[in-house]
Amino acid sequence: MKTEMNFEELIRHQAEQVFGSKAKADAWLARPLAEFGGVAALVRARDEAGYQAVKSVLERIEHGYGC
Repeated sequence: MKTEMNFEELIRHQAEQVFGSKAKADAWLARPLAEFGGVAALVRARDEAGYQAVKSVLERIEHGYGC
């Protein structure tokens, strides 16, 4: 049984929901963002703290606040 959360899978799923397609989500996740110190969101989301930070930005985008 896998007990460790896979933050990368979780953030990919959320991004696909927010952007409406896998291609758009992948593009956003791979782009270096100032919000994360020039690091891509997918890289930032590799640990729990980073995952929470990326999740927060995706929630703002989803609700129309952008990043």
